[in-house]
Amino acid sequence: MSNQPKQRIQVPDSLRDILLEFSIAYLLEQPGDVVDYAVEFFTKLQENRKSKISHDDVPPSPDESIMSLDEEPLVNRFATRRKSVFAETYDPENDADEDEGAAAIFPKSDEQRARLIESVKNILLFRSLDKEQMNQVLDAMFERKVSAGEIVIRQGDDGDNFYVIESGKYKALVGDKHIHTYNNSGSFGELALLYNMPRAATIEAETTGHLWAMDRQTFRRILLKSAFRKRKMYESLLDSVPMLKTLQSYERMNLADALVPKSFSKGDRIIKQGDAADGMYFIEDGTVSIRIEQDAGEVEISTLGKGQYFGELALVTHRPRAASAYAASDVKAAFLDVDAFERLLGPCMELMKRSIGDYETQLIKIFGSKNNITDIR
Repeated sequence: MSNQPKQRIQVPDSLRDILLEFSIAYLLEQPGDVVDYAVEFFTKLQENRKSKISHDDVPPSPDESIMSLDEEPLVNRFATRRKSVFAETYDPENDADEDEGAAAIFPKSDEQRARLIESVKNILLFRSLDKEQMNQVLDAMFERKVSAGEIVIRQGDDGDNFYVIESGKYKALVGDKHIHTYNNSGSFGELALLYNMPRAATIEAETTGHLWAMDRQTFRRILLKSAFRKRKMYESLLDSVPMLKTLQSYERMNLADALVPKSFSKGDRIIKQGDAADGMYFIEDGTVSIRIEQDAGEVEISTLGKGQYFGELALVTHRPRAASAYAASDVKAAFLDVDAFERLLGPCMELMKRSIGDYETQLIKIFGSKNNITDIR
């Protein structure tokens, strides 16, 4: 094995700029399909650049070429980019574990912690965190009270904190343009921290309110490192699933990013026969018992272990759950919701459809004949 140090890839500024513009536009417009929106966005970007080259007979700079879909720059901030904070690059792979203990902890009363938990429960960025990481987030956040008219973050400034709204009304401004209103829920400030870029917009409080904040270093260490570890862990898990061998490497990475950790105690029912399907599960650790309801009660038809999956049948057939699944031991699983399933597992659909016949064959072996099986389809 080579002891050569790993080469660190430097992301070009022009690529950062384009990706940031796309992320801002996507988050502001919230389109239904990210792929369709990306095609439209970058096609328009290319048309704008060709048009400008034709008009000026001079190729535009990368900054000048970044245009929103209305043919005007979404944010004119790159020419005066500040380097003090953004020269710093966080590498989750080389961040030593012992550094995690250095994160600030802000003591909270039971009442404050309960309010904070309620405020963050629907924040998308936190959905992939496990219990320990979530507690780190709660410990690291501090309360900030704001007054009407107060500027919470200013466009073009360095990114210092990420904010979660507990109460209050806030408007987002790009230049003088009012682009969004937050009303007693949501979060803001993550783009500058995620992309190492200046603030993309100004956030002004329209009313008095309460925010919960997390500093830049803690945000990046907890969220970026957890995302990095999650992807690595789930890529390893998905590599062990034979059905997914048909996926390209980048498709497996997208799948890994879409998975959400779930934990179950021994005896817990994970899915119930007859229910509508909300997703499927990949088993990280533990044993799962698959059972179907018969006249005499539930009958176990199989047990599944690490690297196996279940719950896909109802997604493929668009029918209710064909069986129930119980945790036969403490179980850690990775959950893929129905929308991500349909978006990411298209190349595997034929293999899944073939597995329907395997289920029937397995049941016939157990019950002796198809006539003895309650319809599971």
